[in-house]
Amino acid sequence: MREHPTFRLLFWGQALSVVGDRITPVAIAFAVLGLGSASDLGLVLAAGGIPFALFALAGGVWADRVGRRRVMLASDIVRALSQSVTAALLLTGTAEVWMLAVLAFVYGTAAAVFMPALIGLIPQTVSPARLQEANGLLALTRSTASVAGPVLAGVLVVSAGSGEAIAVDAATFVVSALCLARMRLGTEPAGDAGAIASGHEPFLAGLRRGWYEVRSRSWLTWGLIAMCVYHVFVLPSVFVLGPALADQQLDGASSWAAIVACFGIGGVLGNVLALRLPLRRPVFTAALALVGASTQAAIIGSGLGTIGIAGLELLAGICVALFFTLWDLSIQEQIPAHAVSRVSAYDFSVSMGLMPLGMAMAGPIADALGLQATLLGMSAVGLVGALAWLAQPSVRRLRRPSSVAPDEPVRVSTPPPAVGAGGRERHA
Repeated sequence: MREHPTFRLLFWGQALSVVGDRITPVAIAFAVLGLGSASDLGLVLAAGGIPFALFALAGGVWADRVGRRRVMLASDIVRALSQSVTAALLLTGTAEVWMLAVLAFVYGTAAAVFMPALIGLIPQTVSPARLQEANGLLALTRSTASVAGPVLAGVLVVSAGSGEAIAVDAATFVVSALCLARMRLGTEPAGDAGAIASGHEPFLAGLRRGWYEVRSRSWLTWGLIAMCVYHVFVLPSVFVLGPALADQQLDGASSWAAIVACFGIGGVLGNVLALRLPLRRPVFTAALALVGASTQAAIIGSGLGTIGIAGLELLAGICVALFFTLWDLSIQEQIPAHAVSRVSAYDFSVSMGLMPLGMAMAGPIADALGLQATLLGMSAVGLVGALAWLAQPSVRRLRRPSSVAPDEPVRVSTPPPAVGAGGRERHA
């Protein structure tokens, strides 16, 4: 795509990347269960998630200081190596659970620093008028991969094995690194007095400045609180209690597969809408979408049966896709360019970083209150957080910058010829 060659590289890198993202969870689950128990699988998954709480903030500061593309490139190289070692251990039959947990921690650390850098990099690849479409296109690849990726993973694991499937993921990181290496961005956004751009700002000062950008905007502060509530209460109850309810009250795995598939289709539709909707108040729309997204757990606990739950989850998927895409867009447009990665790092810290806490709480609460009562209660807490965000005057007042004007749409037709096998970035 001639108008945005840098974004074209980023897009095709992401398109390949997210497929690897969706292959790995399935492959690693069967690999660990072949070596140990469900508790061992929980240990490995936790090892991959904890780094978001520990390192996302640091990753945001580093990205704003030394350059987002450099941080992403280093992350891709580290993850390519960690996945290659994981695949080699599985293929040679020498893997042990503790080895996979250590490698998952390394992988998670690299992913934690990658994501804030990615959010900051996207505005550097397109014009301001095309930023909404760029975010929508990238989010669309994730939604599509969420539907197709697990199917591909199942085929690879059954026909070849977990080691081979993870080797495919390692290869996509190599291609992603090649795409990043080919990108030409010009100068990085400068910070105050050039301190950030030159990399001379002390690390703690950079962290404090990121927090200042958050607390000086009530729409952002309350949005982070609502995001935290959603990831601690709503999503964990869906992931942990949804399959249990399907097993006990519906038709088991087939019902849960139908529900998840409909949610994934809703995500695709939501991101298609995000590509073209002429939104002047994306923060307000994102808050409305989070209200809808927060009903996910209540829908599953509604007792409507597989068809009713699946249909409503499709609508919830639309809301979830709109929320995340417009949330990222708002941070990119409303935060000074030199601080975008640090601010988005607070997002990943309170969402991905705190979600393991909710995963640990959901089961014991359901044991005490029952599945349906817990699912309804978790959605109620999520709705309180979302409605509190929506009630903020700044959420209703805030509009897109006046510099955003009609422009030629972003089109992605064929992969860039400069990188023969395509490209890739990833949403962890």
